[in-house]
This record gives sequence, structure tokens and C-alpha cells, in this order.
Amino acid sequence: MAVEHSLELHNGSSSSSCDDDGHPRRTGTLWSCIAHTINEVIGSGVLSLAWSTAQLGWIAGPVSLLCFAIFTYVSAFLLADCYRSPDSITGTRNCSYMDAVRVNLGKTRSWFCGLLQNLSFYLTGVAYVITTSTCMRAIQKSNCYHREGHEAPCAYGYTFYMLLFGAVQIVMSQIPNFHDMEWLSVIAAIMSFTYSFIGFGLGFAKVIENEEIKGSISGIPTANTADKLWLAFQALGDIAFAYPYSIILLEIQPLDLTPGNLLTGFGFYEPYWLIDFANACIVLHLVGGYQLYSQPVFGFVERWLTRKYPTSGFVNNFYTFKLPSLPPLKINLLRITFRTAYVVSTTAIAMIFPYFNQVLGVLGALNFWPMAIYFPVELYFVQKKIGAWTKKWIVLRIFSFICLLVTIIGLIGSIEGLISAKLG
Repeated sequence: MAVEHSLELHNGSSSSSCDDDGHPRRTGTLWSCIAHTINEVIGSGVLSLAWSTAQLGWIAGPVSLLCFAIFTYVSAFLLADCYRSPDSITGTRNCSYMDAVRVNLGKTRSWFCGLLQNLSFYLTGVAYVITTSTCMRAIQKSNCYHREGHEAPCAYGYTFYMLLFGAVQIVMSQIPNFHDMEWLSVIAAIMSFTYSFIGFGLGFAKVIENEEIKGSISGIPTANTADKLWLAFQALGDIAFAYPYSIILLEIQPLDLTPGNLLTGFGFYEPYWLIDFANACIVLHLVGGYQLYSQPVFGFVERWLTRKYPTSGFVNNFYTFKLPSLPPLKINLLRITFRTAYVVSTTAIAMIFPYFNQVLGVLGALNFWPMAIYFPVELYFVQKKIGAWTKKWIVLRIFSFICLLVTIIGLIGSIEGLISAKLG
């Protein structure tokens, strides 16, 4: 049941998982649910955790990882208690995050929740375009370094790879809905585990090679205190992006050499074929990951337009095409135009801001407090009828306020890093 809660509450904008009576449609299986969840859990955020920990040092880094894990664990329990309303055991199921907010907190905050959630999904798509292009570029660089040596000027651009990924996603986006992409999430889930274990193995091998665990308590040295603070703040934003995703243990490289992305920044050079394979796994994972976060937005917008324009042929008509040796293909003009424009826009933004760590930090900071902390806490207050100024009320208010401060700090540092990278 916990897996079911995770999937259905995650798919916040997709009320299509419920029938007209509010009962969940059994369109998926246990295995499809597990695949979707793993696809969500192990995202590109884990690749920046080595860099983030390097900025914070051996004390603040692990402590930050532990704190974010605790924050996420607590908020997940709070949210799970709001799966049914008004009673958490016998009440009516809330088949989406927005449903839970609307039932417990009203339409205004439900609208705000939907806005933030869909914005988060959209910006995650941008982050996935950036990550995929860096991984595809890294494969070429890895092969170049293997041929020419580690000091060779192996420089490659991002634009072509972003356009290639965007073209693939235009095609993949024609998958009708969230429940028709089980096979894609299964592949992506396998790829998630593969590149995560490769990253762990390479880090562990590097420790054995060095015969010592390198690093310092204060983290990476900088020219001045201000730069140190900006990088530390950005690191918190990056860690926030990696949560509520699973923690992956990454070994820290020497702190002045730790790459922003463990498998593309060339903290590792050999075996080059393993680096290539890991990056290829990331690319395959993000093909599915992009769809996992985009399908709820597609469903939300298309259902809204269907209700607003019930007689429009552009919105509602489907046309069937039969190609040789292939099953019939149903085409909808709204789906083609909107989803294509969506993919094109995420690709364009990624081309303007192709900065992996900075973009992840901004997205993580924007998303962490409101979606992972504020709404679960507020939902819990209403669901459990927690009175003001009670002990539990005070503790959860303090918990929410601390997370808000962390979000603000991470957002400031990440925006500063994004501006500096763009101007630089």
C-alpha cells in the first residue's frame, strides 16, 4: 500500500487515476507501480551529491544528507496519513496530491499546489534535458581522453545533444497517458540501479587506489568567505533536489577535483568503457524519467481544455492511421501540438541555461519546502485535528520553519550560481 500511496500522490495532477465515483482505477500492476516509483526515486540529483558534500566538508556534508533524509521521511509519513479523508483509515481515497489539498485545505491552496507541482514537473524536464546532454557529451569526451590522453583538449558542445534528446521526447510524448508507459519505466528503473551501482563501485575503487579517504572538515577551499557561502548554499539546493529521492553513497574525491556530476565531470577516466556504459544508462533512464514527470502535466492541461471546449474538434477528435505491420495509431491534434511545444520549450530553456549544478539547486530549493514540507504539515494538522499551540503543533511548525530557511538559503545560493555561470 505504501508503494501505491507514493505513486498516486506523486502523480498529483493526474486525476484520471480515479473513476467518476472517486475510486482508484486499477490500471496498473504492483510491478508497474514499483517501476514508476524507482524511476522517480533515483533521479539525476544523486549525481551531484559528491560535489555538494565536497563543498560542505566531512561534517556538514553527511549531516546535511542525514537531515534531508529525516525531513523527507517525516513528510512522507505526514502525507501518507492524508491519503484518505476525513478519516485516514476508512475515509474516501484522495487519488492525487491536489485532491488531498483541495479536500483538506480548500480550493485556493489546491490551485497553488497544482501550480507549484506542475511548475516543478516542467523544470524537472529542463533539468533532465541538461543532464542527458552532459552524459552524451561525456561519452565522447571519455573516448577522446582514452585515445589522446587525459590532458587532451577534448571539447564538445551541448546543443546537438539537447536537440537530439528533444526530438526523441517529442516522439515519446505521444504515449497516451501515465499508465501506458509501464515498459518505459521498467527500462528506466533498471538503468537507475545500474548507473548508481557503477558510481558507487568507481568511488570505492578510487579509495582503494588512493589507500586513504581524502577530503577535509571545511570542504573545498575558496578565494574568500563570500564564495564559500555561495557554494555551500548552492550545495544545499542540490541536495534538496536529490530528495525525496533515495540516498546513494558516493565517495568523495580530493575536494579541489570533485566534479559537479560524478559520471560526467571526469572524476574518473578509466575504465573508459564503464564510464561510457554508465552514462548511456543515465541517458536511457532520463528518457523514461522525462516522461514520468511530463505525463501529469500533459494530462492536467488536456483534461482542462477538454472540459473548457467540449465541442472543439481540435481538442477532442482522434484520427486513426494504419501503417504497414504496425498497430493502428490514434492521432489527436491538441496532443501533437501541445506536447511538441512543451518539449521544445524545455529544450530551449536548457540550451539557454545549460548549467547542471546550478539548475538542480534552483529546482530543488523551489520544490523542497512547499511540496515536501509545507503542504504535508498543513494537511496533517487538518486531518488529525491538531490544535494550535499544542506540543505537536509547535514541533511541526518549527520543523516547517527550519525547512523554509534551508529552502531560502539554497535558492539564494543557486540563483547566484546560475547568474554567475551565465555571465561568466
